[in-house]
Amino acid sequence: MNIYFSCSITGGRKEQPVYQQLVEALLEDGHIVPTAHLSDDRILYLEKVVDPGDIYQRDVDWLTGCDALVAEISTPSHGVGYEIAMAEALGKPIFCCYQKGIHVSKMILGNPSPLFHFCCYSTVEEAVRDMKVFLTTVCRE
Repeated sequence: MNIYFSCSITGGRKEQPVYQQLVEALLEDGHIVPTAHLSDDRILYLEKVVDPGDIYQRDVDWLTGCDALVAEISTPSHGVGYEIAMAEALGKPIFCCYQKGIHVSKMILGNPSPLFHFCCYSTVEEAVRDMKVFLTTVCRE
């Protein structure tokens, strides 16, 4: 499957090791992840020379072409919220995971759409497991 991975970039990179493990799990399972580079610890450097308009168009194209969106939402991010809303508008299945004990936007958590699937995790292994269940059940229905 083609999976759009979404995570905080300018909002904070504290969860970068989690992002990396989620993306690695997706790639190991044979998924196409056009946004895999977002899990790289050098992303701020890698994308600082790219024009914002180019990033917007590239990401919209990737999101439009994906089968599902996987988002790590522990760190608040305008971009991640925008991508989640766009995925919902496009009718894409959405998996949002966040660390236990983190306060996440009630606007996201309260969305009753059947497109949304949430995972509150204590360990990254839990998040990976739940993400795989989501991709093998919800996205294949």
